[in-house]
Amino acid sequence: MIQLIRGVKDILPGDAELWQYLEHQASSLFEDFGFKNIRIPIMERTELFSRSIGEQTDIVEKEMYTFADRGGDMITLRPEATASIVRSYIQHRMYAVEPVQKLYTVGPMFRRERPQKGRYRQFYQIDAEVFGVASPLMDSQIIFMLMTLFSRLKVTDCIARLNSLGCPECRPAFKSALSAFLAARQASLCEDCQRRSDKNPLRVLDCKVPACRQAMDGAPSIADSLCPECRRHFDAVMQHLTLMGIPFEIDKNLVRGLDYYTRTAFEIQTTLLGAQSAVAGGGRYDGLVKMLGGPDTPAIGFAIGMDRLAEIVALHLGDFSRRPQLFIAALGSACQTLAFEWVNRLNTEGIYAEMDMADRGLKSQMKQADRQGAAHVAIIGDSEMAAGQVLIRDMATREQTAVPLETFTEYIVTRFDGLVKSRISDDFVKCSQARRANPEE
Repeated sequence: MIQLIRGVKDILPGDAELWQYLEHQASSLFEDFGFKNIRIPIMERTELFSRSIGEQTDIVEKEMYTFADRGGDMITLRPEATASIVRSYIQHRMYAVEPVQKLYTVGPMFRRERPQKGRYRQFYQIDAEVFGVASPLMDSQIIFMLMTLFSRLKVTDCIARLNSLGCPECRPAFKSALSAFLAARQASLCEDCQRRSDKNPLRVLDCKVPACRQAMDGAPSIADSLCPECRRHFDAVMQHLTLMGIPFEIDKNLVRGLDYYTRTAFEIQTTLLGAQSAVAGGGRYDGLVKMLGGPDTPAIGFAIGMDRLAEIVALHLGDFSRRPQLFIAALGSACQTLAFEWVNRLNTEGIYAEMDMADRGLKSQMKQADRQGAAHVAIIGDSEMAAGQVLIRDMATREQTAVPLETFTEYIVTRFDGLVKSRISDDFVKCSQARRANPEE
């Protein structure tokens, strides 16, 4: 038997409905904030990622899935979405159509990391990017939008962790001070951080190895090196988050794993999976568009880890499997033909109806309806056909109702319309209704 490649997973029915729900909630909210959907390819020229992410990053050095195609071009499966969206923004001259562009995408990314719980080699992200706005108001707004999404998903205990990475004006002085600090502690650093300390010292701040974290006690803070403009920008971000009631903490060790970030960097963290872990992260990258051949354009964005978000949401929102609202148990060829017509009509009306197509007995069909979790069963056999009626059994209460044959489908549509078109469970319907009734929560 051929099995899955290590580090990837199947998203099975039941889980897939949860993922659809998360994608729908995110896209609906983002579009309310003016974002538009963009679909980008999963393959790009390797140069796009090596230039944007940085040659000295772990992603480019160790983790990218890169290969030569039959024409000899070096191709990479996208390890993140930002570079591809920037490439599309430049290639299609979107800046000439509208100076401010808000874009989002959902899809798989690929990195050859060590597989572990919640971390896969094919993983999924919800990604959003804003081009053409330099104001700290935008930094604050997208953090607010993220926190609003998590609130709607009942992902509690969230906090935004913030830092400023400075800009090309002020970062060199900080990197120099940090490099001098690291040089005195080389022996205490892990092998990766010893290598990083020369090539990309900011990444040492983000190391999770306990010995490295201990060695970094007393490390210089970039906050002490910010130029006046970066300081004003960061102070404004914090001010607006405070005004909107968004909880946040300053984390001087927070850096992003990609070279293109400048100024505001942030993560949204939660403890719902035990140890504090990030469910989303992003920041400003004002120089990337120009670096990749476009005009000098400020930009900011973030990515949400779908795998981790789904795991968190599943803790309290239950089963997303869609159950048939109606199962038609038909006995005999004439009744099966009629049931087949009904099922197809009801399906086109938005009613999730099923039937048995194997001509089995009533007992077997009732077991099948029960296994599928059908809310109601319509029973029709020779005696019901002769009486000109269909029996509808409520599977929860066991009560039965007789409905005339000629008005059966109209009865079902009238009774169930609006209750069965939703592709989420009743718990989520109630949650959504509560949210609309109490939008301030």
